Amino acid sequence: MQKKIYVAGMFDDDSAAKVEAAVRAIAGVTEVTANASKAQVLVDFDENTADIENAINSAIISAGIDVLN
Repeated sequence: MQKKIYVAGMFDDDSAAKVEAAVRAIAGVTEVTANASKAQVLVDFDENTADIENAINSAIISAGIDVLN
């Protein structure tokens, strides 16, 4: 499953890289692309992994970025 997550506070490539690293570390995530200029994170993941959407949001927040949706 793919999900587009809109975020606030991701202003440059460094912050986007931190978000990608944090989300990529989650079991069940197969691909992640953070785009600072679009203020969004695209995540491909196994939707059968328990509570993965909350884990993804928590990882983004832990990188210092606010999740908008």
